[in-house]
Amino acid sequence: MGSLQTPTNLSNKSCLCVSGRVVRGLRVERQVGLGFSWLLKGRRNRKVQSLCVTSSVSDGSSIAENKKVSEGLLLGAERDGSGSVVGFQLIPHSVAGDATMVESHDIVANDRDDLSEDTEEMEETPIKLTFNIIFVTAEAAPYSKTGGLGDVCGSLPMALAARGHRVMVVSPRYLNGGPSDEKYANAVDLDVRATVHCFGDAQEVAFYHEYRAGVDWVFVDHSSYCRPGTPYGDIYGAFGDNQFRFTLLSHAACEAPLVLPLGGFTYGEKCLFLANDWHAALVPLLLAAKYRPYGVYKDARSIVAIHNIAHQGVEPAVTYNNLGLPPQWYGAVEWIFPTWARAHALDTGETVNVLKGAIAVADRILTVSQGYSWEITTPEGGYGLHELLSSRQSVLNGITNGIDVNDWNPSTDEHIASHYSINDLSGKVQCKTDLQKELGLPIRPDCPLIGFIGRLDYQKGVDIILSAIPELMQNDVQVVMLGSGEKQYEDWMRHTENLFKDKFRAWVGFNVPVSHRITAGCDILLMPSRFEPCGLNQLYAMRYGTIPIVHSTGGLRDTVKDFNPYAQEGNGEGTGWTFSPLTSEKLLDTLKLAIGTYTEHKSSWEGLMKRGMGRDYSWENAAVQYEQVFTWAFIDPPYVR
Repeated sequence: MGSLQTPTNLSNKSCLCVSGRVVRGLRVERQVGLGFSWLLKGRRNRKVQSLCVTSSVSDGSSIAENKKVSEGLLLGAERDGSGSVVGFQLIPHSVAGDATMVESHDIVANDRDDLSEDTEEMEETPIKLTFNIIFVTAEAAPYSKTGGLGDVCGSLPMALAARGHRVMVVSPRYLNGGPSDEKYANAVDLDVRATVHCFGDAQEVAFYHEYRAGVDWVFVDHSSYCRPGTPYGDIYGAFGDNQFRFTLLSHAACEAPLVLPLGGFTYGEKCLFLANDWHAALVPLLLAAKYRPYGVYKDARSIVAIHNIAHQGVEPAVTYNNLGLPPQWYGAVEWIFPTWARAHALDTGETVNVLKGAIAVADRILTVSQGYSWEITTPEGGYGLHELLSSRQSVLNGITNGIDVNDWNPSTDEHIASHYSINDLSGKVQCKTDLQKELGLPIRPDCPLIGFIGRLDYQKGVDIILSAIPELMQNDVQVVMLGSGEKQYEDWMRHTENLFKDKFRAWVGFNVPVSHRITAGCDILLMPSRFEPCGLNQLYAMRYGTIPIVHSTGGLRDTVKDFNPYAQEGNGEGTGWTFSPLTSEKLLDTLKLAIGTYTEHKSSWEGLMKRGMGRDYSWENAAVQYEQVFTWAFIDPPYVR
């Protein structure tokens, strides 16, 4: 289908009337009806104004000529200061000027609110809205990454850009004097400086820019981002000035769409800000408190995306003045700890919590799975914010993360010994024997090989594996664990390897190629996490035909479907096993069931593998769901105090 054009000179153009009919090869889907069904409210049984969209027709012909349009509502182009189209708006026919129009059929509402009806399948792309989207994040792969947040903000923007949206990602320009600095080699200084007022002083920030994969990657440059370590800390712990560093990021991100001429013109004020986790949670507050009272960003919207609610950006109450918010907005971020959580008897428990403020004023709230969106509304999963989140449940949604299906693809993966696919699984056996050889384990293709990949801490349930290992080692299995974290668990892994030299291997640290080889070579992947907002390793495992055994929580429960060998007329269904409660006994019971299926029911095991490999894990699938939430965000007016 041709590009949308302003309804002025329409020679050799076709006119699509949103009436539920197909006109000249253009199809109106129910998606359009949802967007404009409000036009029919209160107008039943009488003539309703028409809605026209112009579109080029490949053969150059027009639908009708020399006809007049009466009572037309036109979808006209909205342009920014440079004259570029940034959106479309409804224009009454009375103000449409003297433009020559082709015929627009009248829409008659005969006691129905739908604007669409079933039509024959056409090849043309359905009409959809596009947005100017600003991701604000502390990390974005491949430039910076410590976990799932970096993966999301490195992949989702590209998927949205591929679907026609204009997308900017704003994150810090981390420089630590090492090889990782080369990741910013293609980012150029835009020679634009912005002054940010926070922490009692004026801070100047610079902006670097790289255009890659259809996305504007913008990096905020400031001396506070130039130091050894991760984005959040070093070997001595978290940086003491993280509140300053991410307050600076939020202020700079709000300025970026206004001052950066990317591709020749700025993003402008009509943007959708996607603030990720507490590091960017100040963005919705700044829009409401700093900009809208002065008429700036009055048409912008904000969404706060919660990747891990355990981290909320809580700081002492005396730091409020550092945030750059007006004094009267203190209540939005005020947070008082309960008596039992205070450090001592004289502690008043008064703090500021920027994530709390973002949840209160953002237009929509997103989490990275449907299960997690429910869990954070409970006292057990909400970390003190469950009541506030419950009060905003009408704007709370969960969308499961996607994965990079090009990087994680067993048929092309450069890190594994042999390629394989859902139609030819023979290469997986080669990957298994190659992994056993690499790790120094006895090469036994028929022995169940169980893997774990992840951070070694309490959240990931490593203590549950620790308790289960002595009994598990009595079975004919092999186990490999890859990860780093708390020293007690690292030391335990090394000790266990010495005890079970023919059955257990520990790889302390993290290595991307090895993680790919473990995912491809293992038969089973363990994820006994206490809570898991989404989880990615179980998605990687299923993509590679490795069966996940997971604790029934958050995104793990959403993505892993329990195996039922009797469903589908005996063909079976499911992609793995979930277990609850989180105990070593329940984990062992589930493992024994899985091991029995592996050794005694090969056809059922192959069905498990193929069902997991056949699922759609792409970011394209997630991007479609994000678009729906973006549309909802613009239905209601933004927060104004």
